[in-house]
Amino acid sequence: MTQEWKTDNWFASPWNYSPEARQQLNFPDRIRIHDVTLRDGEQQTGIVFRRDEKVAIAKKLAAAGVHRIEAGMPAVSDEDEAAIKDIVALDLDSEIFSFARCMPADVKQAKDCGVHGIITEIPSSDHIIANAYGKDMDWAVKASIDTTLAAKEAGLYTVFFTIDSTRSDLDRYMDLIERVSTEGHMDALTLADSFGACSPEGIAMVLKKLRARFKQPIEIHCHEDFGLGVANTIAALSNGASVAHVTVSALGERAGNVPLEDTVMALKVLYGVDVGVRTEEFYELSKLVQKLSDVELPPNRPIVGDSLYKIESGIVAMFHRRCKNVEPLEYIPFLPQVVGRPGVEIALGKGAGLANVEEVLEARGLSADAAQTQEIVDRVKRFSIRNKALLTDEDFDSIAGEVLGS
Repeated sequence: MTQEWKTDNWFASPWNYSPEARQQLNFPDRIRIHDVTLRDGEQQTGIVFRRDEKVAIAKKLAAAGVHRIEAGMPAVSDEDEAAIKDIVALDLDSEIFSFARCMPADVKQAKDCGVHGIITEIPSSDHIIANAYGKDMDWAVKASIDTTLAAKEAGLYTVFFTIDSTRSDLDRYMDLIERVSTEGHMDALTLADSFGACSPEGIAMVLKKLRARFKQPIEIHCHEDFGLGVANTIAALSNGASVAHVTVSALGERAGNVPLEDTVMALKVLYGVDVGVRTEEFYELSKLVQKLSDVELPPNRPIVGDSLYKIESGIVAMFHRRCKNVEPLEYIPFLPQVVGRPGVEIALGKGAGLANVEEVLEARGLSADAAQTQEIVDRVKRFSIRNKALLTDEDFDSIAGEVLGS
């Protein structure tokens, strides 16, 4: 019988769905994904997306069912402004947003691009306002009020984005939001863990306070500096935040932004929350972004890494041979096709065992007795150690030919 934690497509821990584990979860009825690859993702050092490349990525994001696309910041360059206009003109199913500094002039540029809404930013901690901007909190409050009122007048959905939220004094932070909420305008608030410096428990605590004090929807924007970005995002969503900011495959400054793929798959498989994004598009989407950004992912990158389902370990290859036609989820957490990636592949290297060689021989229609199979295994291991690499098809065929005499 299909359970939430075990379906035809994935096999997660039943512990995730125990009443005791789920009693603290408070996900909203609808969660939306806001992709910032074309703005924050491009801020990763050395990445440049040209106008046509931004359009291509936006099309693929929309094809995947991403709800909102942050197409860029028109003030950055004429090319960025043109790209945003091109994306808006496509009339995609996704809502198109642009990013703006807390300056009415940026609001006008966004309006001229035809976007649905803006994310308008202001530093929110006293120390970053003073040290990085050379300003004070009064400046931040006034700039925020003036800009958000301009956005309201322009008819733009206005998301007030507070830089460095999680390192601010909480009372001062709340007061800033209160001033903007009452004297200015915000349709939604973004809590930004700009430097990845908060814990899931800290995020959860502040979400509860924000929801108790403000009626506007809350969005969450995290970074991966301590590897907790996905956990922090889910902590926010499970405490009532309704929009998650992500990038494709964690592109972004320093350690990167929260990855789209990990977030959506974790919600779907581990928490039973389907946000409506087409996960089958993830592998191709990631490949497109890698190509256009000239960024190569670690091969074991979660969800979309190229070697993720390439099995070298002899014991796991044995699991594969015994289970692939009986219970294919016994040795992997989800089927490759769920995220549109290639299927399980047996690799030959130092860690290979009898099952690896048996699988590859079988695929070639070759047979070997026990002694021959063991000899091939031994030679595969020696070859891999000598060359510090996996064997290619040609390498294996040469060894097998020598041992089998053909």
